Amino acid sequence: MRHLMSPLDFSVEELDRILDLANDIERHPDKYAHACAGKKLATLFYEPSTRTRLSHEAAMLNLGGSVLGFSSADSSSAAKGESVSDTIRMVSCYADICAMRHPKEGAPMVACKHSSIPVINAGDGGHQHPTQTLTDLLTIRSLKGRLDHLKIGLCGDLKFGRTVHSLIHALVRYEGIEFVLISPEELRLPDYIREDVLEKNNVPYKEVVRLEEALPSLDLLYMTRVQKERFFNEEDYVRMKDFYILDAKKMQLAPQDMLVLHPLPRVNEISVEVDKDPRAVYFKQVQYGVYVRMALILTLLEINVES
Repeated sequence: MRHLMSPLDFSVEELDRILDLANDIERHPDKYAHACAGKKLATLFYEPSTRTRLSHEAAMLNLGGSVLGFSSADSSSAAKGESVSDTIRMVSCYADICAMRHPKEGAPMVACKHSSIPVINAGDGGHQHPTQTLTDLLTIRSLKGRLDHLKIGLCGDLKFGRTVHSLIHALVRYEGIEFVLISPEELRLPDYIREDVLEKNNVPYKEVVRLEEALPSLDLLYMTRVQKERFFNEEDYVRMKDFYILDAKKMQLAPQDMLVLHPLPRVNEISVEVDKDPRAVYFKQVQYGVYVRMALILTLLEINVES
């Protein structure tokens, strides 16, 4: 039995197989419509989520399975003090696979050690968000045709952004990757990722403050929101939240084949006028998220669908 705690839980070859499966699901959805008939997915979401929870649920329903779970800690026995380990032991009696989001880093890891069903980390604190990373990889590979030899700008909250941290871990395993880290000083990428991941793997990177400086040379721009829930005080959040706003004028500086990704939700860091630009692919990204989570569920449940 396997779990997904980090993008590194799968080798590059295994990731390619999951992405290939997701592309096949995109092309032939009817072939997979009953693959998980009789199977149940439990969604244990201890903090708010729209896309991640609903996309896991949509993925399982698209596979012919069913879903159960809760969408906040307040509506679960966690409000009574039940531990994560006890919750997962209980849920293992009800479901065949589980997706967990938790505000505390490492909580899904605790769960998988006590679980008798596969556990998917659907986000833990500011640490990892591996299913978003699978979504990002599928989006990039499907629209760019490759996952290597790319110059990628990561913009916004690089300190607390778990989507950014997971994506860096995944992409450094591909050849010719280069990063431009675009953030204010207060939201720089943590030292441990810069040193232990980028520098240790000899991945070229540079840090800039101005988005305009980075745009002309990028293959991909990955925008992130400044996350109010990660700040300790309102004053710091208000000061940082409008630091970067991507608008049509800035997009004129970017190459015609640059793609704009965003894990969503956006607040105001991408102007709605950018939505009609063909380079803006963040809503396509949402659809790819359903396909890749379908592929992940099939992989973890070891369900093979005949061609």
